[in-house]
Amino acid sequence: MSVHDTRMVHAACPHDCPDTCAMEITVEQGRAVKVRGSDAMPFTHGALCTKVSHYLERVYSEKRLQYPMRRVGRKGEGRFERISWDEALDIIAAKFRDISAEDPRAILPYSYAGTMGLVQGESMDRRFFHRLGASLLDRTICASAGALGWKATVGASIGTDPEAVVDARLILIWGGNPIVSNLHGWRYLQEAKRRGARLICIDPRRSETAKKCHQHIAPLPGTDGAIALAMMQVLIAEDLLDHDYIARYTVGFDELVQRVASCTPEWAAALTGLDADVIRTLAKEYGKAQPSLIRLNYGLNRCAGGGMAVRNIACLPALTGAWRHAAGGALLSTSGNFPKNGQALERPDLYPNAEHFPPRTINMSTIGRALLDEQAPPIKAVFVYNANPVAVAPNTAEVRAGFAREDLFCVVHDLFQTDTADYADILLPATSQLEHRDVHSTYGHVYVVDNQPAIAPLAEARSNTEVFRLLAARMGFEEPAFADSDDALAAVAFRDQDARMLGVGAKVAAQGWARLNLPRPWVPFAAGGFHTPSGRCEFRSSLLERLGLDPLPAWHPPAESVSSNPVLAAKYPLAFISPPARNFLNTSFSHLPRFVEQEGSPKLEIHPLDATSRGIVDGARVRIHNDRGSFHARAVLTEDVRAGVVVSPSIWWQKLSGDGENANAVTSSALTDMGGGPIFYDCLVEVSLV
Repeated sequence: MSVHDTRMVHAACPHDCPDTCAMEITVEQGRAVKVRGSDAMPFTHGALCTKVSHYLERVYSEKRLQYPMRRVGRKGEGRFERISWDEALDIIAAKFRDISAEDPRAILPYSYAGTMGLVQGESMDRRFFHRLGASLLDRTICASAGALGWKATVGASIGTDPEAVVDARLILIWGGNPIVSNLHGWRYLQEAKRRGARLICIDPRRSETAKKCHQHIAPLPGTDGAIALAMMQVLIAEDLLDHDYIARYTVGFDELVQRVASCTPEWAAALTGLDADVIRTLAKEYGKAQPSLIRLNYGLNRCAGGGMAVRNIACLPALTGAWRHAAGGALLSTSGNFPKNGQALERPDLYPNAEHFPPRTINMSTIGRALLDEQAPPIKAVFVYNANPVAVAPNTAEVRAGFAREDLFCVVHDLFQTDTADYADILLPATSQLEHRDVHSTYGHVYVVDNQPAIAPLAEARSNTEVFRLLAARMGFEEPAFADSDDALAAVAFRDQDARMLGVGAKVAAQGWARLNLPRPWVPFAAGGFHTPSGRCEFRSSLLERLGLDPLPAWHPPAESVSSNPVLAAKYPLAFISPPARNFLNTSFSHLPRFVEQEGSPKLEIHPLDATSRGIVDGARVRIHNDRGSFHARAVLTEDVRAGVVVSPSIWWQKLSGDGENANAVTSSALTDMGGGPIFYDCLVEVSLV
């Protein structure tokens, strides 16, 4: 082999993780032979998670879809026959033309974070469905409640520079498990710990991260907002406040004082299951430590009061002036730092006939209900890509019933035959990240990361952008927007005249990644400058007031809990949560043999007291159930969960779970207090032996 047969290609990890790693792909004679994290990229620091370290097993899996197929069995059976790309595209275009002739809003795209890339995730696809006049999709399934709660307080998805946290003295890790879901961010938190920072994890479960912290506080699910309100009450009562910061850079403080006056630790203790002294001590410690950092994640926003919980927590750093410090403040997401050019990528201006067919939006979190409802117009076709809703969306029975409709035309474009793919009429093979062009922003650091194709598409796989270009041509869409190449799409992904992008493009082209043009360290709110209408941290939110919601921090109880719904709790007394399994990432890796073997089988962590009272022993097969459905799992008796709470790390493909179900058999399609998000972790169940 000559030296010219080997090359290295810059790439980006595309998955739904805040780390968005810069990768280097070694290619020999057209085949990728090695995937490694970039040593030069500071945040990646040469390391990849266990899942992506073995990424070639995904790329070259024998389970990859090879060619287009047409359903030959009943929906859900997963039986298909091979057809050509021309046949597949002709069938799809003909169906879409027929439906569009009556009302194009009867067609629904369904996508989420199967790739986080701006090219393959939100460009040509959006152009196509905008031009078609299809229903719009409200992409709510992960973070919409918390994002709105944060925006109402801070103004944008901006917070502490993740690389600056090493100098914090106190860190609250709240509603997240970074060892599993933010591994590279955890490296900086560990460094802070080595430098003397005290780490406190607030999580109903004693997670892998909680075990590495100095203290673990385990509230009942859905009660984080009450903890934050009580902390505010203590900070005010004990005068642990930065009065100068409050006066200069906040609005609504006097009303906040009145609102939280009765929210004592004793009040919160009754709701959260915590001792009042634990809450009071936490608040005092937080008020006295500087720099103090709150590292939130989206786990706590998946409850009925999830948006308000994030909002309540977001108020804390402004009370203590923690935002003054590079290592202080709070971090939920960094995505608002990136000057994404959504108008240029997605081209909403292509939408036709707005007067005759006003745009309609469907909430992805209620996809089952949307497919079953008699609405005008009813959904007659759904195109699924970058998503696996039959496995991931809440209330499985409802979702499956919707996708099982014989009159629903369903297209699925994916790398693998997922649970959703089994319901497809037309199944299309997709490219992996190594086979297409992309560019990435992120929500966990402030670096743009490039992705160049390392290998040619395998078998007959085609990228998202290529599929929608071809469909646009089949539909007769002649706008120049549908001729843009992937390189052209990548070139317009960011507003290059924005000061944050100055010099970034050239660096990305040269080395595959570059930090946004931001000060180092980035201290976004040291002197105010919040992205709210007032320019201040809004204890009284003008945004929520406009939306007709409570403008002040408030308590919003869980939909399902012993205290908020005692009648339901009498029947189903256990609070159920389903956080990410360490070896899975949503459902992107939960079918690959290595990771299925490491997880073993679906499991349910249950406290010994709850297990003993039900005759359950360690390793027993149990049924987790409520009125919505049930699934089976292996019982793991552990004091890592508190009595009254059970945990099933997720999420399994249903057809690989052992009983054809997963955790979403019991979750609810009810929505959060704001943002229209799902309440996955707001769920009561009972557990019994199979």
